[in-house]
Amino acid sequence: MRSHLSARSRLTLLYVSLFALGGATLVVITYLLVAHSLHSRTTTTIPRAIQPALGKCLQAASQRGGVRSDVMQKCAQVYASGVQAGASAQRSTTLTHLLTYSLLSLAGVTLLAAAAGLIVAGRILRPVHRLTAAARAASEQNLSQRIALQGPRDELRELADTFDTMLERLDRAFTSQRQFIANASHELRTPLTLMRTAIDVVLAKPKPTHDELVSMAADVRQAVDHAERLIEALLVLARNEQARALTDPLDLAALAEDALEGRMANGITTITTLDEAPVTGDGVLLERLVANLLDNAERYNIAGGTVEISTTAHDATSVLRVVNTGAVVPADMVERLFLPFTRLDDRIRHDGFGLGLALVSSIAAVHGGTVDATAMPTGGLDISVRLPRIDNAPPASPAT
Repeated sequence: MRSHLSARSRLTLLYVSLFALGGATLVVITYLLVAHSLHSRTTTTIPRAIQPALGKCLQAASQRGGVRSDVMQKCAQVYASGVQAGASAQRSTTLTHLLTYSLLSLAGVTLLAAAAGLIVAGRILRPVHRLTAAARAASEQNLSQRIALQGPRDELRELADTFDTMLERLDRAFTSQRQFIANASHELRTPLTLMRTAIDVVLAKPKPTHDELVSMAADVRQAVDHAERLIEALLVLARNEQARALTDPLDLAALAEDALEGRMANGITTITTLDEAPVTGDGVLLERLVANLLDNAERYNIAGGTVEISTTAHDATSVLRVVNTGAVVPADMVERLFLPFTRLDDRIRHDGFGLGLALVSSIAAVHGGTVDATAMPTGGLDISVRLPRIDNAPPASPAT
């Protein structure tokens, strides 16, 4: 059965291996240097301090005859041999003791290094254990767990902060998703209730007339159309959450002109100031952005009101601005209007779903832009969409 070492054990083993390798290298170098400094050969000359004592010894040993030079030489060789043997024995003993003590010291210090490495590895990996615990505790229902690691800003601190940021984004995303699903379910329930009511009223009659059946069919058809438009808007909003790969060169002025074509006046005056505003992105989504702004400006306007639409380019941004007259919007309500299914008035007065400005914000974010809205003192909204500008404008249409 194959066993797997933990990260703490592998780090400790790595520390000990490197320490033992470095210690062994140090012992070998020290041994070689000491062995080189203790020469194995000694000189055969008699030291001057020993010569008088050696002379007396020789004189006492040869009283019958004079001290001959060959006897003196032999005594010197015997003395040198003794010195050589003593030096060799001392050298061997010294190197043996050095090697033994060095190896014992290395073994002891290695054990201490292993214990210290195990403790240090545990302290280093403690944030990882906390991160693992937070990941296990996190779920779709509970994303409130945070690591909140303290200490120096090193790699582990950055990892923990990144994980906390990811959990925070997931928490917001899941909260928004749950709210969106609840709102969508509520909105879809309305046309279904209308259809059921219209059908039940007619079926409750013993013999419904032709006109009653036609009226029921018209009510059902209207509710079906309402549900279809709502589902289409929901699908567009869901697709916008994914990054778009299209980077076609476009002009906000041309998109605004296309969106204005075929619109009925309905007693509202439209003022246009369309200058070149080059951008890149998905033409279908940007057309929906402009159309939704115009729809919102007309739907929540007053009789005889105005809608001003303009496009300009400033430095690195292209700006689409839509200003409309209408009811006074409370300042604390402006940001909420960009949330899904949020309306300034009730649904009876207007046929919108509360998704128009939410789609505008989502499409702008997908294209790397921003949306700013300001409530006008006299009523209405001033909405500006800023998108990254490009230098190359889309090619002009061929002349006819």
